[in-house]
Formats: sequence, C-alpha cells, structure tokens
Amino acid sequence: MTVHRVAVTVDLVVLTVREQRLCALVWRRDRPPYDGCWSLPGGFIQLDEDLPVAAARLMAERAGLEDVRIHLEQLATYGYPDRDPRQRVVSVAYLGLAPDLPASSRAQVLWRCVEELVERDRAAFDHRRILRDGIERARAKLEYTSLAAAFCPPEFTVAELRRVYEIVWGTPLDPRNFHRKVTGADRFLIPTGRTTTRDGGRPAQLYRRGDAEQLRPPMLRPRP
Repeated sequence: MTVHRVAVTVDLVVLTVREQRLCALVWRRDRPPYDGCWSLPGGFIQLDEDLPVAAARLMAERAGLEDVRIHLEQLATYGYPDRDPRQRVVSVAYLGLAPDLPASSRAQVLWRCVEELVERDRAAFDHRRILRDGIERARAKLEYTSLAAAFCPPEFTVAELRRVYEIVWGTPLDPRNFHRKVTGADRFLIPTGRTTTRDGGRPAQLYRRGDAEQLRPPMLRPRP
C-alpha cells in the first residue's frame, strides 16, 4: 500500500496601520517556486509542536516580531491538493493584529499596503487568497468585537480609534455619529481621566480598552 505524506505549515497574516494605511507583513521569495513573488511569513510545524506554539515561533523566526504583544487568532485551514507545486501541503493560517509594529530586521521581510498586495503584486501559492480572508476577518470583527482597539496604543482618543475603523474599512465615518456609538457601547471604552492635544486643536479625552469582547450594540460597516 502506498503511503502519501501530507506536510502541515503555518502561515501568518500580520496586519497593522502604518502611515495611515492598512499594511501586511510579507516575505519576498528569492528561490523557486515563485521566485521574486511575495508570500506570507510562515513555515512547517515541527513534530513536537502544537499549532499555537508553531505560530508564536514563526512570528519570531520568520516575521521577525519576537517579544511583541500582538493579538493572534486562528484564521482558517487551506488544504486543496494543488496549492503547493512541490508536495501536498495543508496550511493553518493565523491572523495577527497590533499597532505600530516595527520593521523587520530581515531584508526579505517588509510591510506593504494591502491594496497593492491584493490587486497588483505577484503572490506565491494561494497567499493572496489567505491575505484577502485575513483582511475580511479583521473588517468583520471590527463590527461586532472590540478588536479595533488592538490597532491602538494602550491609551487613545476617539479620533484615533475612528481612524483605525476608516483605514481598515476603507471608508470615511461621521465623527459625531462615531463618537456617540463607541462611547455608548457597553464596556468598550474606559475614560482614563487624562487628555491629550496630539490630534491637534482642543484637548481630547484619552480612553483605554474596556473588558468587553462583544460590542453591544455592534458597529456596522457603511454599505455601498
């Protein structure tokens, strides 16, 4: 009887906001297959690793983000037969989100605007599809969870939070309506009692993320 081996990898969709754009961390390949194309940071799991452990290891080894606080959750599993021309490979993708993530020390790893990656640049394997799924997961979760605060520093203004929603969703939002909704959501934002002028203009109140995981009521995306 022929025994067919299936390899398992972890691929990382790491998103942050840089220079007012939603960006993803990608790996520029320098060998076949897909030489010169971008791919998501990732790699094969080790025999003694659980999937979350492998994701954390690859976040440090391949993404260059060791000792960085980041929201990390499993995104999806991709296993159709022809996704890798070398062998049968099943990939478990993870979505990572954090504010102001640093540039990687590796020359091959760089931040790129997600619009350029999705629409123009050549991608390796099925990583364009995985990236799209990660972006849509992030956009959808901003509607009904407090995940948007994961893109913000520990203390932030409502205007800074609104810019996260606008950048991730790709659409402008009414400032007054947004302020009313987020400050009215149960346990979403906690006032710190401090203010800042870093937004310009009058002092703005600083908030921190509350303990709510689900937004009640939800923040629904504007529909075209």
